[in-house]
Amino acid sequence: MKKLAIIGAVIVVLFAAIIILTNISNQSKLDESNPYGTTDLRQSTIDLLDNENYQNIIQPEDLQEKIASGEPVVGYLFSPECVHCQNFTPNLMPVADEVGVHIDQLNILEYQAGWAEYQVTSTPTLIFFNEGKEVNRLEGDYSQHLDKVKAFLEQAK
Repeated sequence: MKKLAIIGAVIVVLFAAIIILTNISNQSKLDESNPYGTTDLRQSTIDLLDNENYQNIIQPEDLQEKIASGEPVVGYLFSPECVHCQNFTPNLMPVADEVGVHIDQLNILEYQAGWAEYQVTSTPTLIFFNEGKEVNRLEGDYSQHLDKVKAFLEQAK
């Protein structure tokens, strides 16, 4: 019986250590590189804070302001929990760099109003705005059709 109690105690201590280390890691990410302006984020969003492919995060009001200014804007609406977004983003961002187009990334998992505001039916969704209006959009994972993505981004130059 003593052995069982010792094994149980070791398991509890290991789980507690994992929880403490995860909380420390999360707090570090939230302090250092948090473009969201809040610490009340889902774990899947926190996990992306230091991901090189998600460094163009924009707040909803900032995206609205950029669109309203009339300048060309490419908005990328994604969810960190979407498997298609997880596949597409690492393919999209190098193409955007190659073409020389900045992509503003709006996390609609955190900003649920984006679904209705931009009439998003699925993620990922890439929208090109010019003169305050939507010009074109791509919905879904275009990782197998990067030529179409490149052509889409070329119009935003």
